[in-house]
Amino acid sequence: MPLTSDLRGVVPIAPTPFHPDGRIDAVSLDRMTDFFGAAGVDGLTILGQLGEAGKLDHDEGLAVAKQVLGRTRLPVIVGVTAPGFAAMRALAREVMAMGAAGVMIAPPNTLRTDDQVVGYYRNAVEAIGPDVPFVLQDYPLTFSVQMTPGVIRRIVSENPSCVMLKHEDWPGLEKISTLRGFEADGSMRHIAILVGNGGLFLDFETERGADGANTGYAFPEMLVDVVRLGRAGERDAAHDLFDAHLPYLRYEQQQGPLGLAVRKYVFQRRGIFSSDAQRKPSQALTPQAKAEIEYLLARLARTDARARLSDSQGL
Repeated sequence: MPLTSDLRGVVPIAPTPFHPDGRIDAVSLDRMTDFFGAAGVDGLTILGQLGEAGKLDHDEGLAVAKQVLGRTRLPVIVGVTAPGFAAMRALAREVMAMGAAGVMIAPPNTLRTDDQVVGYYRNAVEAIGPDVPFVLQDYPLTFSVQMTPGVIRRIVSENPSCVMLKHEDWPGLEKISTLRGFEADGSMRHIAILVGNGGLFLDFETERGADGANTGYAFPEMLVDVVRLGRAGERDAAHDLFDAHLPYLRYEQQQGPLGLAVRKYVFQRRGIFSSDAQRKPSQALTPQAKAEIEYLLARLARTDARARLSDSQGL
């Protein structure tokens, strides 16, 4: 089914598993897809920034998409950000034909003015086609593009195919409140708002009106539980669980390849990935970093048994 603005819940950003020699690890890709389904998530996003999409060529990206789409019944969002609109269109049209629910588009870091940002998404929709539902990615910490709530409202108003905002501004609580205020006063139609940044502010972002999380984390089950508990009105239980994960969550959220290295290491420890390898350029964990991760996992395991990892879980 095509992606709609009714999407709610947790839609993880999936990392791409590699063998140490840089080849895509197809066995681990299947294992990861099954793991996410068993974790109770509401969809998947592949070929995002932390999926190392920029390190894959076009054919490899299509191969990853085909394998995941053939493995799960969950709605799958595919990142199609590209330097030019021709490449964006080609990937978007091909993955939608394979059964993707929608695509995600991040802005290039060359955009400076509000009109440039709005114009870019107008051109992107023209390129991929107005029939392709898309996710607007707002991540100024990485992309250096500032989108005010007013700019987001303009993009949503001009493009009916914009059905979701991936909200990764930081701090961003007031932005969520402002956008939901636009919806309340009728000046912007409803879109789904799912948050990123590793879920670092998920506990309060959902209370401000976010519909869930669209982010990577080595324990997506926690994100699912926090969203579920919040919806059920169990505020203290949601915050207690979130707080227990916060020290490790913060460590995993280090920017760039180091944070991804942490997540892949824990995926390997959980028996999901055969290797924690990234494609070059990459950054490997030092023995000291691994010891810190193990310490944080041991502390987390005191309150969440899912972090209790035995050596036999690694592959």
